[in-house]
Formats: sequence, structure tokens, C-alpha cells
Amino acid sequence: MTAISPLRWPAEALWQAIDPILPGFTVEVLPQIDSTSSELMRRARAGLAAPTLLVAEEQTAGHGRMGRGWRSSGQASLTFSLGLALHPADWQGLSLAAGLAVAESLHEGIALKWPNDLWQQGRKLGGILIETTALPGGADAGGAGRYVVIGIGLNIAPAQVLLHAPDTSAPDAPAVSGVPPAWLQSLLPGITAPAALERVALPLVRAVQAFAHVGFAPFEARFAARDALAGQTVRLSDGTQGQAEGVDATGALRVRTAAGVQRITSGEISVRLATGA
Repeated sequence: MTAISPLRWPAEALWQAIDPILPGFTVEVLPQIDSTSSELMRRARAGLAAPTLLVAEEQTAGHGRMGRGWRSSGQASLTFSLGLALHPADWQGLSLAAGLAVAESLHEGIALKWPNDLWQQGRKLGGILIETTALPGGADAGGAGRYVVIGIGLNIAPAQVLLHAPDTSAPDAPAVSGVPPAWLQSLLPGITAPAALERVALPLVRAVQAFAHVGFAPFEARFAARDALAGQTVRLSDGTQGQAEGVDATGALRVRTAAGVQRITSGEISVRLATGA
């Protein structure tokens, strides 16, 4: 049996690259935790609101949108969360900006599905979850509105563990709509979780900082180039069906229905291809 080499994380290199633009920044790598996002939210609510990149080699009780399970295991996936104080004029579109930073830093073949999924040839490669909490000392503490935690999970290699498995946290849950997940090594053979993190961390921080200053509008055209839903017939979780027409300058999804063009802004509305993807 071939021994699996321990992962070597670029924590020092990432700290050196990011601390100059995000003072007080720290990088932590844990062998196992329930959820990197939950941990950063717990810390922030306890008054520990330093900018932090928290990585878990194994995540046992992560969560995605709508309470869906999000587990990771071993060297087959990358799970991490970025937490920092932020005060954007409008929070809408942050998950799109974050997803764009990840996709662009990894491979041209990665598409984005509104509002928070990374796709590769119609299969889910990863997901993003945005959570916020009030900063210690009130909304105006440090000139920032809230502490935001951006949780990101990527499939690195084939495994039974699926991100955002429907209605369960079991690691052997079936793929969404029967479609197996994608994995990054199919695009970048041999890439490891630490190597993927090293590619995405700095672009992610820069994108989040840019979003805080100028909002989503400057990201709109770049998102359109990777929009997995544009021109597709989609079905919303409320039963509405129509043709996706991209996103607007605020990050809202435009869907042309029988009643006209609807702007979809709620993160609690699920959007799927009408074929069931």
C-alpha cells in the first residue's frame, strides 16, 4: 500500500503576500474541525475579529446554502474560510465576486452558476457560502459594518464526498440530480489542495477588498464571460421557469419569464437548469 504524503501548506508564503494589504492577517491550518466558517463566526461573536484564513484538512460538519451538508475528507478536497471586517455599500454580489476570483485564478474552463457555485462542463466543482455577524463594539467599530466569513470548498480529486449534497450530510450521498461532481485535477493534473489554496488566496482577498470599495459593477463583464446559466432555460424553486439573461450591475440574476424579466436577488431561491441539472 502506498503511503500518502502529508500535506505541506503554504501558510508562511500566504501570510507574507497578504499581510501588507490586510494588516493583522493570520493563516491557520487545522487537521480537523466541524466547519471553518462556523469557527470563524464563533470567534467573531466572541470578540476575535482579526482577518483570518482558516483551512481544514478535514471538515466534519460544514454547511452550505439552505442547510445542506458540506463535508470534506483527506486530500480529495480543499475547504477553507476567509474572515474579515467589511463595510460595502451593498452586500449583494459578494459571492459572485468571490467565485470569480477563485475561477480566474485556477482555470479558464471553470464556469460560475449564480449565486455561489463553481462548475466545470455542467458539473459542480465547488461552492461558496457567505455569512456575516455584527462586529464587537457595534456596526461602526473600526469603520467597518460587519465581519464577513467567506467559506469555500473545492473538489480536488475524485472521492465519495460531495459538496452541498442534497438534504443530508452523509459522505456517500448521491450527486445532485444524479450528476457526479467535477474535480480540479481533471483540469490541472496533479494539483494538490495546498497548491490550489496558494493560487486562490491572494486574488480572493484582492477581489473582496475591491468589492468593498466599488461593489459588483466592475465584475459584471468578467462574470458574464463565465456565466453557466446565461441563455439557458432555468427553473426557480418557487416553480417559475424562464430564460436566464445574465446578471445586472448589482449581481441580481435576470430571468425572462412569461410575465417579463424578473430580478432574482434572494440567496434562498434555488435556480436550476430546466433539464434538472
